[in-house]
Amino acid sequence: MQEITARHFAERLERGATQARAAGFDGLVIAPGPDLAYFADYLPVATTERITLLVIPADGEPTMLVPALEHGGAAETRAAGAIRLTDWSDGQDEYVPAAALLRPDGRYAISDATWAMHLLGLQEKLPDVRFAAISNALPMLRAVKTGDEVDRLAAAGAAADATFEDILRVPFAGRTELQVAADLDRLLREHGHAQVDFTIVASGPNGADPHHEPGSRTIVEGDMVVLDFGGLLDGYGSDTTRAVHVGEPTDEEREVFDVVALAQQTAFEAVAVGVPCEEVDRAARRVIREAGYGEFFIHRVGHGIGVTTHEPPYMVEGEQHPIEAGMCFSIEPGIYLPGRFGVRIEDIVVAAEDGPHRLNNSSRELHLVG
Repeated sequence: MQEITARHFAERLERGATQARAAGFDGLVIAPGPDLAYFADYLPVATTERITLLVIPADGEPTMLVPALEHGGAAETRAAGAIRLTDWSDGQDEYVPAAALLRPDGRYAISDATWAMHLLGLQEKLPDVRFAAISNALPMLRAVKTGDEVDRLAAAGAAADATFEDILRVPFAGRTELQVAADLDRLLREHGHAQVDFTIVASGPNGADPHHEPGSRTIVEGDMVVLDFGGLLDGYGSDTTRAVHVGEPTDEEREVFDVVALAQQTAFEAVAVGVPCEEVDRAARRVIREAGYGEFFIHRVGHGIGVTTHEPPYMVEGEQHPIEAGMCFSIEPGIYLPGRFGVRIEDIVVAAEDGPHRLNNSSRELHLVG
């Protein structure tokens, strides 16, 4: 796997400036959160009321303002050589040096993670500056991944696959959802994840809730169980979903599972460079609708993934942005029958000029567990 180096961060900063300029902005304003990690290889040890701010001008040198007590950590990142570092001290009005980094009449895209108190502080000093949320202004800012990023997403996906293979060997019947969720958490960490973001274990009727929180329900013979889990490995995300069944499924359960599996494969085959994102959603939805379950597919078919587990591009009706080589996103159709059971199958996919490639390769069969 290629190491991410200072050169990669310099390229990201230049790409950010270029995209800001092309969209008519004077630059990007980045607060602690995923965007700061992406551009500056930096996150404060603890995000507090003290302002940290990276400004990437459309033309000029990127500059990051940090509290003086955190200067040392900010100076040791892989991106430090490409960013001018400045600081402020407790007792100083921090919005004075922060405002000095911006044009007084400029237009900036500001990261979604910016605290309201900091945005309001900047607006008080710079009443003529116009701000727009990055997610609206530049939704595809991090959407196209480089080869080193795809390698990391593939490694995270392989770790999630290994976790699924291991979870098939633990007992389900007679144990609670929380106990199986704890197994998923442990296994993800054993396979290299530094951070676990979610371990959904939705059994029986709980499977009809796509974002069910694992609880005290005891899993019993005859349950369909939806397993959706992921987190961060080496700074990049995993996210996969499989459905398993405790004992033999009914004919209806097999039918629903087969419809979802066909929808997932059909959506995968719809991925091509230049095709609008919404076409992937439409492909899966068409299969489910024609099978008579259209009203029970209640969410978009996918979302982007990178330094966060949910980010653009979103594979949803109305998203007409064309798929580009290097975009990585989930394909996760589902059918949810209220009060009864649900099924979802999810893989991370990367678009390439020669077609789509799955970054999850664990078995997509309906596995029977004990």
